[in-house]
Amino acid sequence: MTEPLVRIRLDSPGRSYRPGEPLAGEYRVEGVEPEDLKSIEISVLWYTEGKGDEDFAVHFFQRLDSDALGAVGLRRVGRFHTILPNSPLSYRGAIVKVQWCVRMRVFLARGRQLVEQTPFRLGDIRMTKAAAT
Repeated sequence: MTEPLVRIRLDSPGRSYRPGEPLAGEYRVEGVEPEDLKSIEISVLWYTEGKGDEDFAVHFFQRLDSDALGAVGLRRVGRFHTILPNSPLSYRGAIVKVQWCVRMRVFLARGRQLVEQTPFRLGDIRMTKAAAT
């Protein structure tokens, strides 16, 4: 038996977006029997890393349960589309980082989960020398 594979592909190959732009792409699950697939969740979210409390927020969320997946067909490619917000912008500072991604969670029989995420940048914040000191 092959190991299940989860794939996310963004329509824009550069993975850099401006606020208010559309973000679209496709997703696919391979190597899973239809009866073993319980549901799929696709989300567009941001999270922080670094010192202090870590924040997390979901901008877009879509869940397909086994009935909807059966109607769509497991072998077909699923699509997602959202308009990106104005903030927070991606940021890679010395103390904190703000990271955006598309995350796919696949729920299988017997409680097993597969998770895949594809990072992207929202906006273009550059640290000035004054801000870095």
